[in-house]
Amino acid sequence: MEEPWDFEFLSRIADSCLSFLSEFVDDWLANDMRVCIFKILLSWLIVSLIAIHFAWKVYGNTVNDMYYRQGTGQNGGTPETASHLSGWEGKAGDTLKTHRD
Repeated sequence: MEEPWDFEFLSRIADSCLSFLSEFVDDWLANDMRVCIFKILLSWLIVSLIAIHFAWKVYGNTVNDMYYRQGTGQNGGTPETASHLSGWEGKAGDTLKTHRD
């Protein structure tokens, strides 16, 4: 069964959003100095993001290729194992260490 406070809570959130938006629109239409600065900064942000987007579309592959290691192996040109080490294999005469209780 639904509690009545759930609807009241959602109603309060909707009312607060609507009041915020109405105040924002009133301030936007007021054309005072604060709104002008906000409009300039908002337009600068939008233009910058659009420029970054188009620059990445044009030069993204070039930048990615500059930092991508070419070659074979696990990490580009890095070999799978070091050449002077034999990996996990030990010498034939070595005994394996075991855990003792």
